[in-house]
Amino acid sequence: SHLSSEVSKMTDTERDQIDNDAQMYMRTCHNSIKLLKNEGTLHLCLLFLHLIVVCEQLNTHRDNVIEMLEEYLKVVCKLYSEQRAIRVKRAVDKKRM
Repeated sequence: SHLSSEVSKMTDTERDQIDNDAQMYMRTCHNSIKLLKNEGTLHLCLLFLHLIVVCEQLNTHRDNVIEMLEEYLKVVCKLYSEQRAIRVKRAVDKKRM
């Protein structure tokens, strides 16, 4: 065949060069694939870190909202107690009259 006659005309130096080029190409492809894997891993790590930050922000926000609600409830309870004390005092004063 035509291909086998071309191969037999090649010198050992040419064959060695083809082997070297093929090995270099395969190494380059392998390294490119590794870079893609690492890049994907890096993107996942960055996404994970972002999610951690967002979760921390949400936790901080939740804690602040809870603290604000607790403070508001204290104020409401204090007002209720004061109003109830006034009502009880008035009831006692009415009985004394």
